[in-house]
Amino acid sequence: MSALSPIPLSMPDISDLEEVMVLETLRSGRLSIGPMVEKFESLVARRVGCRFGIAVNSGTSGLHLLMASLGIGPGDEVITTPYSFIASSNCILMVGARPVFVDIDPVSFNMDPAQLEAAITPRTKAIIAVSTFGNPAHMDVYERIADHHGIPLIEDSCEALGATLNGRASGSFGTAGVFGFYPNKQITTGEGGMIVTDDSGIAELCRSMRNQGRPIPRPGAAHVHTHSAGGQHMGSWLAHERLGFNFRLSELNAALGVGQMERLDHILAARDTIANQYLSRLAGNTFATPIQVPQNARMSWFVFALRLADRFTQMDRDAIIADLRENGIGAADYFPCIHLQPFYRNLLNITAGQFPQAEALAQRSMAIPFHNRMTSSEIERVVSTLERAVAKRMPQRKAA
Repeated sequence: MSALSPIPLSMPDISDLEEVMVLETLRSGRLSIGPMVEKFESLVARRVGCRFGIAVNSGTSGLHLLMASLGIGPGDEVITTPYSFIASSNCILMVGARPVFVDIDPVSFNMDPAQLEAAITPRTKAIIAVSTFGNPAHMDVYERIADHHGIPLIEDSCEALGATLNGRASGSFGTAGVFGFYPNKQITTGEGGMIVTDDSGIAELCRSMRNQGRPIPRPGAAHVHTHSAGGQHMGSWLAHERLGFNFRLSELNAALGVGQMERLDHILAARDTIANQYLSRLAGNTFATPIQVPQNARMSWFVFALRLADRFTQMDRDAIIADLRENGIGAADYFPCIHLQPFYRNLLNITAGQFPQAEALAQRSMAIPFHNRMTSSEIERVVSTLERAVAKRMPQRKAA
């Protein structure tokens, strides 16, 4: 282990503003179902350009609620990518439907639009398109395909808050989108997520289902949907219109999110700066390439991921990650293929080789430290250590 200070893979950007807002909320005594959640929903929805925001306790919960709100269930199919965090497929299984995978475009790391249409069948009830690592590439094409077939498009934008394509915000394509706010994301609420949509019916169903299936107050109706801890009577707090879940976001989490949203442009600019320093430092190397972003898109950097050249094997990649970690530098294998996870292989009877582009990328992709507090010297240390680790795996050639 290196004697130098460790460089973590990720780190949230929290300022005094967020601390003050959380403390004020804590002192208010209103810790759930209150004004901070509503304000956070409004800030995110307005930023994306959608009518409704529905705060939930995770991006996974948001995807789950959207599947349920669309009435997707056993016998249905939902198309998605095999190269993603596992939640983008798990949400399909949560409602009893079957994920259908489409291989990726090796340049953008997102689903290959040329293969998407061929995967649509009469059983296809939705498409879940992931903006991998914050890249919104092809979302406009997915939207056209979904509209042509009359199929809902759900954007898994959990990694892409702040990304745009042709000036449109990630999350605004299709029927609905979902953002995630885990501590490694662009902004964080500790744990949390947000559904965004223009569809009032979906918004109402999701609001009800996140709150144990309780009814949503109608305009002019008496507000009795709070509990005694809020200083009001129980009323319809014990009334439930449908099967629901406890997917609520607390006021404390939302207060953190409000502070983060008020600083979003600063946070995104800082992440752009770090990413550009990496890109400059890695320019011209022959051992790895970063994700490729279309000229008409703005990347919202979630992690800084690299694809090692094809001459490297998965064993090489794993050894390079281990070398970085031994030197106090965070690194991880982003992402393993979902369809090759043991649970999915057994459930769907999928064998290796069915999605060659995703598998080739998964064997060679890795994430290196990326967060707003990184210094230029830390970036240099990361890249220099990476170059030395790569050189060990190709002793007869220079790393770059």
